[in-house]
This record gives sequence, C-alpha cells and structure tokens, in this order.
Amino acid sequence: MHSSEIVIDDFGIITIMYHRFEENKYPSTNIKIEDFKEHIELIKKNEIKFINPSNFEYELINNKNERKLLITIDDGYQSFYENAWPILKKSKIPFILFVSTREVGKKGYMSWENIREIGKYDFVEIGNHSHSHDYLIDFEEQEIRNDLEKSINIFKDELGKNSNFFSYPFGEYSSNLKNIVIDLGFKYAFGQHSGVADYTKNFFEMPRFPINEKYGETERFKTILKTLPFPYKSIQPEERYISNENNPPKVKIQFYDNIKNLNNINCFSNEKNKWRNSIIKLDNKNILKINLEGKFITERGRINCSLRENNGFYRWLGVQFVVKEK
Repeated sequence: MHSSEIVIDDFGIITIMYHRFEENKYPSTNIKIEDFKEHIELIKKNEIKFINPSNFEYELINNKNERKLLITIDDGYQSFYENAWPILKKSKIPFILFVSTREVGKKGYMSWENIREIGKYDFVEIGNHSHSHDYLIDFEEQEIRNDLEKSINIFKDELGKNSNFFSYPFGEYSSNLKNIVIDLGFKYAFGQHSGVADYTKNFFEMPRFPINEKYGETERFKTILKTLPFPYKSIQPEERYISNENNPPKVKIQFYDNIKNLNNINCFSNEKNKWRNSIIKLDNKNILKINLEGKFITERGRINCSLRENNGFYRWLGVQFVVKEK
C-alpha cells in the first residue's frame, strides 16, 4: 500500500502534445503562451514529475506510484523556439520535439541550426516526424519506406543520429505503417488518440492528449492531469485504417480482470459526425463491445472511454480510426 491516501496501482505517464505557441490565427493547433505557463505551473503544483525522454521506458515500467508527465511538441514551428523554448530551458523541463525534415528551415519553421542548439541539452530529444508530413497512411508501402528512410538519413546528416522516437503525422497509423516504423528501427511511436501510457500499451501505439486553445483551457487541463491508464489486453479490430466495407468497425476491447467497477464505464463516439454516448455491452465482466450506430463519415473516427475512480481520478482510453478515402 502507498503511504498516501490515494491508492492507485499505476499512474502511468500522461503525455501531452503541443504544436504552435502564440500563433493565435491557428486556434486548432495553437496554445496561448500565458496558458502554457499556467499548464507548467499546474504540473509543478500537483507535484507531477516531468520525465526525461531518455528514461521513457524505465519510467513506464517502474515508479508506478509516482505521477509522471511527458511533454511533446510536433512540427518544429519557429513559434516554439521563440516563445516556449525559453520557458522550458530556464526550468530544464524535458520534452520531445518532433520534426518533419522537409519543413525544416521553411518560413514559420525552425532551422537545423535552431534544432541543433536545443538538441544539445540532455533533457531534450529531437524526435522523427517523417520527411513530408503527408498522409502516409494512404501511401503505398514503398512510398512510406522511402519517406521515412529519407528523414532518417537527414537526421543522421544533420544531428549525427536518428531518434528512437517517432510521431505519426496527424496521429494516423495503419498496421502497415506501424510495421514499417518498427522495421526501420524506431523503439516508440506516438499517435494522437487520447489516453495515458502504461506498461500494457503497445510501444508503437502510444497515446497523447492534444492541447490547443479549445482543449488547453485551465479546467480541462486540470482534468487531464487527473487521468489514469486504462490497462487492456487487446482492441479489435487491430487495424485502425478502415474502408467502406468495414465501417463502422465492430469494436471489442478486452480489459484485464483486476479493473474494478468496469460496469460503470462510459464511452463516447463520433459516428455520423456527431458525438454521442456509445451503445456498450460488457461480456464476461471484462470484454466491452461497442455498437456504433452508423458509419464514421469524417476522416477520423474516435471513441473515448472513461471510468471514474473514487478518489477524483479517472481512467481514460481513446481509440482513433482513419477512414480510407474511396
């Protein structure tokens, strides 16, 4: 038992994702710098440990009774370098900066000189975010491989090595893309489906909470800091890239037996492009079937499930499907 009154078997690692900082004409990918500062203060106030990416796997498996958080920033915008980097640097707050090699040095993006400057600090990881940042999920296998190999070679030329960390463009992955990422030697890959990382998660399907102006408001951020992992054995279908024939997918989640009060789980989904309470059924106490009322008609189909714990925390699990263009 832990000495504190909150008895939780595993806090996992909350991973949050930012893009732009104080670029207020892009609210869907921007965070206002005052809000970002407030996020940092809230994390510190809650005594949540910022984890160094170099210790990611160790922290995932050990120190389970410690609250932990990983900051990630996608795309390498100049606004990160100008507005957020000085704050993180001053407090030596660790993070991963995911960059797409094609965009480096273009208008609005950091240069390789900027990237090398911040990459020399031992609390910073420069992660790979593909070369083109295109919808790789729609590419043929050889095209995907060519794109990622190009980014790896540029990383080696510009930074001396490739990263162990990969971030899927748009958070989208298929079994095919995931297998290529594994084959090319990456150790971890992050999507944009919300949830908390723990040792039960596939290292190439790591969840993150996307933060922007709408989803970065203080009250919502406080709720993110109270999320816990939702350990599961499997999610079916395993393929997250679906076509018209298997849309809506028949979703089945098998949880571990030791999760209490699973019958209190709530799920929401956005089939027919409208968020709703999902129709769910629990079989054998730990297998959840989600019956979607219609097709996912936007490019991304999402399901989010939560389970409130008695101590103000709640388990969170997000699943993202990508709908293949006809």
